Formats: sequence, structure tokens, C-alpha cells
Amino acid sequence: MASSLTDKLSRLVKEMRGQARITESNVTDMLREVRMALLEADVALPVVRDFIARVKDKALGQEVLGSLSPGQALVGIVNQELAATMGDGISDINLAAQPPAVILMAGLQGAGKTTTTAKLAKHLIEKRRKKVLTVSGDVYRPAAIEQLKTVTAQAGAEWFPSTPDQKPVAIGLAALDYARKHFFDVLLVDTAGRLAIDEALMLEIKALHAALNPVETLFVVDAMQGQDAVNTARAFKEALPLTGIILTKTDGDSRGGAALSVRQVTGAPIKFAGTSEKIDGLEVFDAQRHAGRILGMGDILALVEQVTAGVDMAAAQKLAAKVKSGASFDLNDFLGQIQQMKQMGGLSSLMDKLPAAMAAKAGQVDMVRAEKDIKRKEGIIHSMTPLERSKPDLIKATRKRRIATGAGVQVQDVNRMLKEFEQMQDMMKKMKGGGMMKMMKRMGGMKGMPRMPF
Repeated sequence: MASSLTDKLSRLVKEMRGQARITESNVTDMLREVRMALLEADVALPVVRDFIARVKDKALGQEVLGSLSPGQALVGIVNQELAATMGDGISDINLAAQPPAVILMAGLQGAGKTTTTAKLAKHLIEKRRKKVLTVSGDVYRPAAIEQLKTVTAQAGAEWFPSTPDQKPVAIGLAALDYARKHFFDVLLVDTAGRLAIDEALMLEIKALHAALNPVETLFVVDAMQGQDAVNTARAFKEALPLTGIILTKTDGDSRGGAALSVRQVTGAPIKFAGTSEKIDGLEVFDAQRHAGRILGMGDILALVEQVTAGVDMAAAQKLAAKVKSGASFDLNDFLGQIQQMKQMGGLSSLMDKLPAAMAAKAGQVDMVRAEKDIKRKEGIIHSMTPLERSKPDLIKATRKRRIATGAGVQVQDVNRMLKEFEQMQDMMKKMKGGGMMKMMKRMGGMKGMPRMPF
């Protein structure tokens, strides 16, 4: 997210760290560059002015600690004020209400409300252990109701049926009655959107809000909208008592202005950020950590959380026990390692959380090509028989041709994959007798994740 803003600010961070002392001159020069970076990122002008004024005020009155250089102190101030602009900390969902707690999802068409509703359902089920019901009040957009039904099933929640000929308020009240009678903890209400703000949309969502009295009214906004997101947020804030914001498409090529603007414009905290199109691509928004990402410092905590969440610990321990016993590492195990990587969200998702300097070095690798290579390896192994996977030595020329045809690749691709498998097999042999367990202990949360040879 916000790659251009990150590039500019991380370059400024390097320059600032080299400053020998804080002066009005170098603070002014630095803030001029920061102002331009923020405006180019489509941050709202009032937000930029307020941000610059706060940084300047704190920088010129800053007492530098002995362990910090003036440049480091300036970086700290910018980081602190970026976090404060976005909300400073974490603001989780409020479920302190007599069940079912109603959560109303608001926003324009195309912002990703329906998918985000399902993502939030999955989050509440897995992280908060809640029984969740979803319902669609969007009776205008073709297939909106069916879309919610599909993504709700993927999230593991229950869906309440509605039809385009019903009124949204009637749908919401019927779903609420059903949720009460069937002891649901949370009711998520997906609402209709428009391509732009209009009076009919606002009257409808106001009526729905009055009828359901939600404990949370969440504004779903597309992070790629920039300045338009701010105008939309302001309009919804005037119509509804917003309690939180969900930023979607933060993994896209956005300029980042929405994240820095909507909090200050609406006064509502950013509660979640959509990080991918997958049903589990939703993370609790932490302003401090997000500020670090924008400044090119990365988010190592989020990286560790993503890796550990994607690792199948039972499978990792089973593989460790197998290698320790001296049993051969086969192609089934190799396939398992490839699938672990996919469960972690893929290489590009991991790259997004690395510090800028590390990401730049890793960026020399063609990520699109690397992702395709992983899928190609998976396809090749799936084209093998169970016997070939467990006994790779059987795979000779004739079998290689058949496997290549089945996977839609060249024989050279099969040879390359087998060579990489042999390299990992050799590495596993060296870990026989407990070496792998020692490696897993050193790696902490990233157990069961030997380096994938690409």
C-alpha cells in the first residue's frame, strides 16, 4: 500500500538520520518534502496542514536524548504524528450489547462491502469465538444477495435469505428477529451502495439504522479512492453516527491518502484493513505499525503473525519427527512445504511487511514469476502418481514426459523441480538425528518452514 508515499518518506528518513542537529532550517526543508509527499499521496489538504504544524511544533521544541541523533529524533516525531493522524493504537469491534450485537456496514458501491462483511464474519468467528449471522439489505445491485450468500459460506457463518422485492428495513428486522430466536451473538447487515452520494441512499440507510439500532456502524472505504474517499466519508459521517472505518484494497497500488485522511475527517477510528481478496484478508488496524510501514520501516510483527498463522504446526512436527527418525524426505513432503508458503499469503504479501531496505533487495526477484514458479511446481507434483511421489527415484525419462504432459509444462521444468527437490532432500538428511528440531527452536514461530529453493 502507498508505495509512492513510502518511497518518498523512507528516502527522507535516510536523509534525516544523517542530520547532525535539529535546526529550523533543516526542519523546514524536511517538512517541505513531507508536505509534497502527502499532497501527492492525495491526503486531504486540512489534514496535511495540521500534520505539518504538529511535527514542526514538536521538532523545534524537541530535546534530543543522548542515545539519539537529531535525525533519529525527527524520524521518531514523524512516525509518532503519522500514527496519531491515523488513530494512534488499536480500536477493536465493540460487542458490549445484549446479543445479537448488530453491525451495520455502510459505504459506496464498489468499495467492497459485501466481501468485507464476510471477512469480518470470519474474523469474529475465529478471533472472538462468536456465532455470526449475515443478511443483505442490498435489493438493487444484481446478484448482491447471492454474492453475500456465497462469501458467507466461505467464512463459515450463517446467511439469512432476502429477496429484491423486499424493503431493506423489513429485511433487517426479520433477520434481527431470527438472530434473537436462534441465539446468534452478532448480526452483520450488508447495505446497498450507490456510485455516488444521493439523497435516496442516505434516507434508506438512516431508516435502517433507526430500525436496527446497531452497536457498530462501520464505514467501508476503498483505500484507492484518495481524495474522493474523504468526501464520501464526510457525507456518511453527517448522515450516520459512524463508530469505525474499514479500509479495503490496501494491497492495491493506492497512494495512501485515504488512510491518513478518513480518521481525521470523520473522527471515527480505523478498525480494520483489507489486505487481500481472500476471505481471511482482513487485519485489525494498528496505527503505530501502519505508520512504520509508510515510513519504510516494515511491520515485522505482522509478518511473524502472518507466517505463524499460515503454518500447520501439526504437519511441521510430523515432518520433524519423520526426518529425525531417518525416513526419507519425499515429494509429498516437498508439496507440503509449497502449500505452507501459499497458506501464508504468498511471497508478495510477505514482501509488503518487510522494511524498505530488505524489500528493495528482495524486490530484485521477479515476484510474479516466483509465484508462477511455485504454482508450476505444485502442478508438476499433482501430475505424479502416489508411488512416484513417495519414491522419486522411479521417475525416469518416460515418466518425466508423462508428468510434463499432465502438468502442461516442458520436461526441463520437471527436471528443474526434481533438482530443487533433491537439494532440499540433502538439506533434510543433514538434519537427521534432531538437527531439524534444533532449527525449529531457533526459528521460533516459523517452524516447519525450510527455505524454499526458487
